[in-house]
This record gives sequence, structure tokens and C-alpha cells, in this order.
Amino acid sequence: MKHIKKILPYLLLPVLLAAQTASADGMASVKSFYEQTKSVRADFHQVVTDRQGRKVQEVDGQMQLQRPNKFRWDYQKPYEQQIISDGKQVWLYDVELAQVTVRALSQSIGSSPAALLAGGTAIDKTFKLINAPGKDGLEWVDAIPKDKESGFEKILMGFNGSKIQELSLVDSFGHTTKIVFTQVEVNPALEDKNFLFKAPKGVDVVGE
Repeated sequence: MKHIKKILPYLLLPVLLAAQTASADGMASVKSFYEQTKSVRADFHQVVTDRQGRKVQEVDGQMQLQRPNKFRWDYQKPYEQQIISDGKQVWLYDVELAQVTVRALSQSIGSSPAALLAGGTAIDKTFKLINAPGKDGLEWVDAIPKDKESGFEKILMGFNGSKIQELSLVDSFGHTTKIVFTQVEVNPALEDKNFLFKAPKGVDVVGE
């Protein structure tokens, strides 16, 4: 038994070292993502489940972002919406309701996922970043909003190197939103007009 006790720590050592390496890679991916990624274009598949794990929403779309703070999320049917920021204002256009909500970026971005992806390198001012165990071949980081009124309990970010591949968001109601990115392009040339919004005729504009 004494020999077994002596051997066990050595058997566990490679496992512990592997876990530490995976965690370190997660933080390295975050650092690389914010320092080297100026723009991103990707397709995404989003699934929302409730506290009991029941699916309440499933939608596909395209995402574009350009630092600092410009982003565009185009949600396709059956939940057709657009969320667009020009770096100063954010527009949320609900096609079915024929309504646009517009707010100042400073009032709407805060500790949201948009802030997490499109914000600058000072992300640690609004989020507490913690290494998470690697899984599904990705490096993971847990981002906990410092603002208790953000509406989110935590956000998990999954990376392949410095490339964002997945987000998992848990809100204050216990809903989990999983977003998987595909066809991810890093630092593509994006046109400024992609981040501008003009309300269609007959659409109600609410807000500023």
C-alpha cells in the first residue's frame, strides 16, 4: 500500500499538468483574441434552453464585428431580427413587429455579450475572467459580469487558438443560450456601411 501511495501522485502529475496547460491556453486565447483580432465575420447557430433544459428558441444567422464596438447580428427566420451598432448607437430591429429600438451604446452594451466580443482590450473592467476546463477540443474562459444588473450570471467563451468558436450564456432567469460559430473569418475587410442602420418606411422607432 505504501508503494501505491507513492506511485499515485506521479500518476496524477501528468493529468494535473495537462489541466494547467489547458487553462493557461484559455487565457492565452483571450489575450490573443483581443490584441490581434480587429474584425470577425461568421455564421452562427443559436439555441436557447430553459432552466429544465427544454428548447425554447433555435435560430441561425450571421455576425460581423469591428473593433471598437461596431457589430451586426442578423437573425434569420423564424425570429428575424437585426442588432446593429455603429460604435455610438445600437439599433434592434424586429421585422415581425415592424419596430426599431434605438439606444446609446453606453446604455446598452455594458456587460452584454456584444461588449465581450466587440469591446476593447480593457475587457477586465466589466468582466472577471477565469480559466475553465478545456472541452470539445476548445480552450474555455468563464467571463463573469461585474455589473450585477447585467442580466447575465456568466458567459463561457470557447476558442480554437485565438478564433472564437462558441459562446454559452446563462442569464438571470436560468436560461442558457448556446451560440456556435462556423465559417469564422478573422480580420476580414468589412465596409463601414455594414454597421449603419436606416429604418424602413412604416417602421416605428422607439428610443432616442
